[in-house]
Amino acid sequence: MPYKLNIFSKILILLILLLIPIVLLYSYTNRITNHVVQDQIQSSNLNQLSFFMHQLDADVERLAMSPVILGSDPYMREYINRSDSPDYDVLKEQSRMIQKLSLQSVSSGWVNELTVAIPNGRQVLSSSIFVNGTDVWPWHRAIQRTWTYEVREGDKGIGSFIREISEPIRAQTVDQANVLYQVRFSVQNMVNLMDVYKQDKRSDPFLVDGKNALIVNSSSNQQITNAIREQLILDEDLPNSGQIQFEIDRQQYLISYVKSTQLGWYLVDYVPVEKILSPITMTRKLFYITIGLLLVMSVLASFLLYRNVQIPIGKMMQSVQKVKRGDLSARIHYKAKNEFDFLIQRFNEMAEQIQVLVEDVYAEKIRSREATLKQLQSQIHPHFLYNSLFFIINSAEMEDKESVVAMAQNLAEFYRYTTRVEKQAVKLADELDLVGHYLNIQHLRIHRLKYDISVPANMLEEWVPRLILQPLVENAILHGIERSVEGDLITITGEQDESWNRVIVEDNGAGLNEAGLTRLLEQLHSPMSDDIGCGTWNVHHRLYYQFGEGSGLTFYPGEKGGLKAMLTWKRSAQMNLPEADGENRQ
Repeated sequence: MPYKLNIFSKILILLILLLIPIVLLYSYTNRITNHVVQDQIQSSNLNQLSFFMHQLDADVERLAMSPVILGSDPYMREYINRSDSPDYDVLKEQSRMIQKLSLQSVSSGWVNELTVAIPNGRQVLSSSIFVNGTDVWPWHRAIQRTWTYEVREGDKGIGSFIREISEPIRAQTVDQANVLYQVRFSVQNMVNLMDVYKQDKRSDPFLVDGKNALIVNSSSNQQITNAIREQLILDEDLPNSGQIQFEIDRQQYLISYVKSTQLGWYLVDYVPVEKILSPITMTRKLFYITIGLLLVMSVLASFLLYRNVQIPIGKMMQSVQKVKRGDLSARIHYKAKNEFDFLIQRFNEMAEQIQVLVEDVYAEKIRSREATLKQLQSQIHPHFLYNSLFFIINSAEMEDKESVVAMAQNLAEFYRYTTRVEKQAVKLADELDLVGHYLNIQHLRIHRLKYDISVPANMLEEWVPRLILQPLVENAILHGIERSVEGDLITITGEQDESWNRVIVEDNGAGLNEAGLTRLLEQLHSPMSDDIGCGTWNVHHRLYYQFGEGSGLTFYPGEKGGLKAMLTWKRSAQMNLPEADGENRQ
């Protein structure tokens, strides 16, 4: 006889077979993810650094345009050309030029100095009070046409960048030019920007010129910064941007760098590679630990499940299947020695009671349900019969033959439908025909009344209890239209989805306030009383008894100021209506 595995062995083997491919697949995907995440982080770091350098270059470029703007200023041109003229107020114009330089200097987001030097008269005008009016100027120095880094005396060791433009452009030294325009900004502007970047990105950026000059942020790690600078200086063919990795103090670092198009310096940033990969490493360790614990716990749980749960459940399932097949004499003969003993004992008692009572209880339930439905239906009576008859009498006395005929025809059709008690279920199309006759009768009485019925064609074949719509239309007229001078419209619309049918009756009459609507909904779910019309209460409970949970009537504030009543019933339950199948045989 071949060996048959028990449930415990099957579960254990299944768990192992599931865990092995998961571990192998995760190991493979983890390696791929490691490389992908590392590449993405590296690319992100380089992109962020490039964007920061682009902002820095943009600020520097705006400063570089300052001399050009000064050279094109008409007042500046006039001062330069007429400064030697005897009738020219030099002091007044100098004050105006200094004011203009100061305004243009402070208009930039960076702290800077704008200076105009005229070698011919040894004049120096500047936005800085320390430079303005000085006669100490490097008149024989070469003109710095590109951004040049220098440390000026008196700046306390803080370097700055300068750029100069001369007229004429071919002048090589300051004293060869008619006028020299100079813009200078302190590297403290760059330090401030790098401090903000470091705070947002948790990095350590610095600037290096490819030689020995170095500009660092306020909290830079000097040891690591110097080591990176030396490594970059040794690489003479360094491209404009890129990333490299090398080890510093036994730790691997990812170095990102971007070259400035304005200054020619490199903006450098670094981050430990271990910091980049630390989340992945921690996740991998936790995964393997979790897999091991799950394996051990799975084996233990499988054993306990089989011993204490699977065997008792199997016994109970066998007995339940017997009861399901109609064998109410089924009993469980097993001692589980745990909480299942109580369930088994109660199951045996329940089966014994069911065997005695099921038929009587089921029959009584059916009789009670049928009696409830008939009682609810019997309470629905039209409230407008006498008014309609008096309308016919009055119209006849006034010799309004058309109104008499119309009222009599619609009234006859209405009562022919409502008095047919042999059918408790009808199609929605029949209910809508009844509502149409009822609305025609009310229109003869209330001439301003208008109505619109819009129901999808495929919904007209749905089965519903009789007289399910007319009470709602009646309430809309009595409590909505007749109580409002402006009320004149009743709309009936149908909606349908895969599981539910909905019919909405809405008027533009007086409506209800929030307190009244809340009270109406509470009364709808309470036992019937004089506070709510029996027709409305019957509609809700007939749908609920016939179609079950989720079906019934509810109310909402109308979009046109009145009240909106919504009927909801299940599509799947429509064929359970009594006599629905016999409708086609009438």
